[in-house]
Amino acid sequence: MTRLNAALIGASMLGLAGASAATAQQAQQRGAATPASAARADNTAARTRAQGIVARMTLDEKIALVHSLFPPMAAGKTTNELIPSAGHTDGIPRLGVPLVRESDASLGVANQVEQRRGDVATALPSGLATASSFDPEIARAGGAMIGSEARSKRFNVLLAGGVNLTRDAWNGRNFEYLGEDPLLAGELAGAHIAGVQSNRIVSTVKHFALNSQETGRTVADARIGEQALRESDLLAFELAIERGNPGSVMCAYNKVNGDWACENDFLLNRVLKRDWGYRGWVMSDWGAVHSTVKAANAGLDQQSGQELDKAVFFGPALKQAVQAGQVPVQRLNDMVVRYLTGLIETGAYDAPVPSAAQTPPYAQHAEVAQRAAEAGIVLLKNDGNLLPLARTAKRIVLIGGSADVGVLSGGGSSQVRSVGGAPIEIPLSSGGASSFARITYHASSPLLALRKALPGAQISYVDGRNLNATLEAAKNADMAIFFATQWTTEAQDVADLRLPDNQDALIARVAAVQPKTVAVMETGGPVLMPWLDQVPAVVQAWYPGQRGGEAIANVLTGRVNPSGRLPITFPASAAQPPRAAPVGLDRLSSIEAQAAADPGTASNAVLPSFPVDYVEGSDVGYRWYEKKGMKPMFAFGLGLSYTNFAYRNPVVSGGKRLSITFDVVNTGRTEGADVPQMYVSRDGANQPMRLAGFTRVMLKPGETRRVTLTAEPRIIADYDTKLPGWRVRAGTYRVALARDASDRTMVSSATLDAATMKP
Repeated sequence: MTRLNAALIGASMLGLAGASAATAQQAQQRGAATPASAARADNTAARTRAQGIVARMTLDEKIALVHSLFPPMAAGKTTNELIPSAGHTDGIPRLGVPLVRESDASLGVANQVEQRRGDVATALPSGLATASSFDPEIARAGGAMIGSEARSKRFNVLLAGGVNLTRDAWNGRNFEYLGEDPLLAGELAGAHIAGVQSNRIVSTVKHFALNSQETGRTVADARIGEQALRESDLLAFELAIERGNPGSVMCAYNKVNGDWACENDFLLNRVLKRDWGYRGWVMSDWGAVHSTVKAANAGLDQQSGQELDKAVFFGPALKQAVQAGQVPVQRLNDMVVRYLTGLIETGAYDAPVPSAAQTPPYAQHAEVAQRAAEAGIVLLKNDGNLLPLARTAKRIVLIGGSADVGVLSGGGSSQVRSVGGAPIEIPLSSGGASSFARITYHASSPLLALRKALPGAQISYVDGRNLNATLEAAKNADMAIFFATQWTTEAQDVADLRLPDNQDALIARVAAVQPKTVAVMETGGPVLMPWLDQVPAVVQAWYPGQRGGEAIANVLTGRVNPSGRLPITFPASAAQPPRAAPVGLDRLSSIEAQAAADPGTASNAVLPSFPVDYVEGSDVGYRWYEKKGMKPMFAFGLGLSYTNFAYRNPVVSGGKRLSITFDVVNTGRTEGADVPQMYVSRDGANQPMRLAGFTRVMLKPGETRRVTLTAEPRIIADYDTKLPGWRVRAGTYRVALARDASDRTMVSSATLDAATMKP
């Protein structure tokens, strides 16, 4: 959400499956109660209570609850205190309806451009780092931590739960989300949401749906067929909602098949509310509302941050529409009932936030952030076992990436002012994010952390700006560690997948003089690595959060055995993915150039709506590569370890459900975690294999554990629009027990019975 961007610019020229999952699936198939079914039962009671409250409301009281304020632009519009943040909705004291305060986001309690002076919070690593853990418990712990801090800072709605699938590696917001696979993203988003809501506050799930690029995000029309959409992006949302039961769903900026997401009857009424039975409330993204009657009747329940829209569509205009019969009274009642249901069911309605801000246990929370970073760091390459760093290493040089002072974070509405401060903060002079984002580092120095971990070594740092001095330092050291950085942000995509500022050339020069070079990648997603053959070790650290320096040092030195797995495919070239560059970037650049050339007419330079055709359909990410027979640079699910694991004695079972049972053995000398993955396809279907199950297993040296993975039924099924619903076709299914999406060394088969499931 570009809240401060809209606030400061005004009218811009743009117009701007783990083991736990398997258990739940088996319980569902046996007809037993699951957490989701229990939540639905609670939801029924919550809705009944909400209906009783709404029955006592006046028309004006109902209208007051379905549009919210944007505090930075709402001075004088309420007698209650406005905390500088994302959103504010007054309560109704006579009925016990609480005041609601909303804050961003998924990575911590956000405080963009320090709008709340001096307020800090614990910064989790990026969503891609959490996704790399393949561990719902890591996701839940992170959610519980930031939910706790949100409550202590007097917020009772957290705009977390980002689950948009990565369709393009250059998307500026990929770092916030959970990768390209619907099962992985849905499972971890659900766990994160459940963690947030364990604090008796609301979490959203967002951005519904197909908000898959930042270029022209407020005008782009995402186009895709229903079957493909149901089997990919919508399935990720469906799983997240089932697992986490969020109090609210946030609809997106973009259009989907011709209609704005926040007035899209297919998405909001048919899929979300009818097919999935969702009974919380749909809030808009900030600045994403375009109408009153159409939006209300299409399923939007609340206009968020009204000051960022062109009009207060759900204020007096909605009241008039209700009185005129254009929006039925029953629809308005349902809007308010859904809002109260989300608050009641999560506990936010009955659990007042503190009257004054409280100080969270930051030291304890920092450990949560560090564990998430350590679990999400991915060892991509380790030729000759260059890592972990030998305790006998005497001279190590760190190069670039401001590794002497901190670690990079992503930009936008998720930006956290972390505990410890920001040693580097660089304002932007142009671009869609310039007014609400800064290039920001967390104060967690890899240099200091490595010096602490290796007190007997001489560890120095050079910033890489002086080529001769950098090469001399690398040549004279026993080892060079290059910290490569790529800053990405909400509101703008990266133009290409190369590292910026000629870092590729510098890495190649360093590797030429120092054969023991390690590349540590602090990036918002996949980047190209033209120097890969020259560099023996590569560590993907993502944006590692406020304890990132310590986490990186622990992995490099072997105090922590790397266990992360890629939640996203790394292409070997820009020509491999379905789209090589942001769609519409050429149009946007042309409009920006026109505005710069004639500032007097800049307000008339508006980016028109344009289509984004998702030709890959449901074959997102690794499925696209398999379908096209292409070998990526690094496959989805890949990750190395300092120990070795073996899979033995696999047994595949079919019938009513598909499962595989096998032994995981740590055959090495170091304790570590492995992530076995189950990929499935139906014989004769001519479809790529899909991730149908996964788990994370921690084993001591020599330890064996018997593991069962049960396939998520909707991954095996095809969505049949004529049924409508999910259809598992009878026949033989191939099951790959794999280390990554390209691994086909252990393939078995089993026969499944035909079955159908509701949409």
